[in-house]
Amino acid sequence: MRYQSYFNTALNIINAYHGEMPLAHFLKQYFAQHKKHGSSDRKMITKACYAFYRLGKAMCDLNNETRLKVALFLLWGHEQEWQIVFQENWLQQEYDTLAKRWKILQTAFPNLQYNAIFPLQSALSEHIYSTDFSGAFLLQPKVFLRIRPGKENEIIAILQQQKVPYTQLNKTCIALEQGIKIENILPLNKICVIQDYSSQRIGELLQCIPHDSKSLAVWDCCAASGGKSILVKDTLNAIQLTVSDIRQSILHNLQQRFAVAGIKDYDLFLADVSKPLTPALKNRYYDLIIADVPCSGSGTWSRTPEQLYFFSEQQIEEYARLQQKIVQQVIPQLKPGGFLLYITCSVFKKENEEMVQYILKNFPLSLMKQQLMEGYQMQADTMFAALLQRN
Repeated sequence: MRYQSYFNTALNIINAYHGEMPLAHFLKQYFAQHKKHGSSDRKMITKACYAFYRLGKAMCDLNNETRLKVALFLLWGHEQEWQIVFQENWLQQEYDTLAKRWKILQTAFPNLQYNAIFPLQSALSEHIYSTDFSGAFLLQPKVFLRIRPGKENEIIAILQQQKVPYTQLNKTCIALEQGIKIENILPLNKICVIQDYSSQRIGELLQCIPHDSKSLAVWDCCAASGGKSILVKDTLNAIQLTVSDIRQSILHNLQQRFAVAGIKDYDLFLADVSKPLTPALKNRYYDLIIADVPCSGSGTWSRTPEQLYFFSEQQIEEYARLQQKIVQQVIPQLKPGGFLLYITCSVFKKENEEMVQYILKNFPLSLMKQQLMEGYQMQADTMFAALLQRN
């Protein structure tokens, strides 16, 4: 009966949760208030909650109890312990694979379609195969490590010594399954960085920037915790780095991370770059501005599927307006011949290709390269990046 209890608890949480904060934070608060749940209980309840939201927008006409049963059968039906909550007729056929369980459920619920998981098909960027993208929400994303320069042999030796299963995708990227406490195994930020595979591929655009003859002045204007800045440092080597963000707390985290990563010489300031810059900031000019702009985050929703469940299409327009404000402020700080690297973790064309067209129409920049990183094909995030040069 424990799994029936897990089901009931998860259903109560789902009924009480309205997307006001990330689901992970909501669950943390819930478990802090209900200390009767042990670690294995918390794991199973969390698994059930996330299964519910991995269905995205599909079957929202069902009540939450039925929808949770469908989600658990689809994602975890192969685990015998959950069978107590399933309908008997679901268990009368072979259901050992996701494809077989999907077929069984489609018989019972004809409206269950992959594209119903992510119904905003017309808003998607070019070249996204919508069925595969939607189906990726049913898979747990992997964790990716970026190997810092010269540290490959050291990292591989540690992983092998600790018997950690891994897949090396290329010279600098390692994929791990979720649930491995990698921070207890490897000195993060010093020899490797937790960074999604698609995010690592931003380095492909950085390689297009000439950087042999001089130290480049680089401004990471929406730096967050500094992952892109560390990537730029490792890729372009000699740079004069400036970082900024709107959040003081995240800049504090960045400073701690930079200290471990060995990055010492950099400028840092707090700024909302969607608003007019101060006179002091307007006197600063850069060879490269990285604008990893606030966005819908839709390319990362397989990690936080509750965001898809509560998302409304009108929010795309709101993010696009914010992105326009940011590029309006930062592009004038480019030196002649300087580069803008525009980045989102969005799958929406209004935040991606259409923003590039907005920049080309309104500013003296030329497009060098733009790229959609279709991470959904390998349990990674999907990202968009464009490299533009000031004329």
